[in-house]
Amino acid sequence: MEKQAALEERMKRVRLIILDVDGVLTDGGIYMGPDGEALKRFDIKDGAGIMLWHRSGGKTAILTGRSSKIVENRAKELSISVVRQGCLDKRAVYEELKKELLLSDDEIAYIGDDFIDLPVMRVAGLPIAVADAAPEAKNAARLVMDHAGGHGAVREAVERILRAQNKWEAFFV
Repeated sequence: MEKQAALEERMKRVRLIILDVDGVLTDGGIYMGPDGEALKRFDIKDGAGIMLWHRSGGKTAILTGRSSKIVENRAKELSISVVRQGCLDKRAVYEELKKELLLSDDEIAYIGDDFIDLPVMRVAGLPIAVADAAPEAKNAARLVMDHAGGHGAVREAVERILRAQNKWEAFFV
């Protein structure tokens, strides 16, 4: 892992957090209903963290390999307007988002958990892995969360970034 001072500097530059879904915003499980409908479990703490990030002026995007109406609904609920689903080449979509939002790699954090996230994790300014990520994702990360995907890892990442940016305490004054 990187030295704390260098890591703090990376966190200070973040303006956009890009999230994978399965294994990051969810626990990676897909629950099947009796009629074949797929269900996903989201953590309310992650949602609260995303809302705090937005209140601090940060932007959030979703970049996922699967497509689901559930993800679309959750994104609307959390005011995430940038949602790209069905992305098998996440690096290409990442580059499009970066240009569209006029950001540099240094201003982007990416939270991932598996091999499909590696191409983006290798270029994002702050690659983050959840606690239960694949070893390859953890190796590519500059920061590994204590919490597992779908169990508060996103909330933890947001708090760490906001603390580095001296914005966390403002929410509790």
